[in-house]
Amino acid sequence: MRRLMAVASCMMLLPAVAACSPGNGEPVVGLITKTDTNPFFVTMKHGAQRAAGAQGVDLQTFAGKIDGDNEAQVQAIENLISYGAKGFLITPNDSKAIVPSLDRAHKANMLVIALDTPVDPPDAADATFATDNYQAGKLIGEWAKAKFATDGKQAKIAMLDLNPNQVSVDVKRDQGFLEGFGIPNGDPNRIGDENDPRIAGHDVTDGNEEGGRTAMENLLQKDPSINLVYTINEPAAAGAYQALKSAGKDKDVTVVSIDGGCPGVDNVANGVIGATSMQFPIKMAELGVEAIAKFAKDGTKPQNTAGKDFIDTGVQLITDDPQAGVEAKDSAWGKQNCWG
Repeated sequence: MRRLMAVASCMMLLPAVAACSPGNGEPVVGLITKTDTNPFFVTMKHGAQRAAGAQGVDLQTFAGKIDGDNEAQVQAIENLISYGAKGFLITPNDSKAIVPSLDRAHKANMLVIALDTPVDPPDAADATFATDNYQAGKLIGEWAKAKFATDGKQAKIAMLDLNPNQVSVDVKRDQGFLEGFGIPNGDPNRIGDENDPRIAGHDVTDGNEEGGRTAMENLLQKDPSINLVYTINEPAAAGAYQALKSAGKDKDVTVVSIDGGCPGVDNVANGVIGATSMQFPIKMAELGVEAIAKFAKDGTKPQNTAGKDFIDTGVQLITDDPQAGVEAKDSAWGKQNCWG
């Protein structure tokens, strides 16, 4: 508390002094996540803290109040500029609206790294460490397509997305799933413009369990014949399952998701989620902190994965119901490697 009061006083009294920092002489590195409640971002924070200790930097962490809270992230960047930070990692709540703040950070000679969610345009950040979100969606789409073909069932699909803002991670996962399942996309950069009769509808979840439950209830009211549910992430999937269970439909509906967190892998093992695409947020955060530490030391900036406009941190399909032609690991492997 005394440190926060001192920083606040410094910001009020000496706003132009970049050296006014909460640190102890170590380079200051920031981590700004979408929220501090989603297990994905909690895990990412743990990875960043571990890397900060190894790299000898002072990690300062911030988060939005809810998914979509751009204002809190803008304020976090202003704080880091005042601290004289060498750079920061950010999972942007609004990929476009955050860009002016990133520009201000660059003017302060900071390295800006996006994690998980690219900014728009992508080159507004110096680098992006992320899952290939389109591939993550495509993998669960391919698995679901193979499963429904094996079972001889016609799909009626509920699409549980993130929010109305059409952020890139939401769009890419949604569109990747549709391609994997064999449903033609409309505009590949937009959600919800397809006209395939297999799509029962879209709703938004805010990426949390309560939102997933409400969205699933809404779509079941619209079309009780839904038998396949795509979810933006595993908290939304857990909420969707609760709605299905309350409606007595949990045994008749397949749920697929993206995250690969330990609770989500448990839900695969327990039959709540049929298949999920595992991400590696610890790796994202560790590599990001290492990149800023290196930048602080010698000015070196990270380089993209060959053939991509970001640094790919990998994705792995997890399921206990393997399908022919779709490479996957089981939940036992997933439990050993969840969010590594």
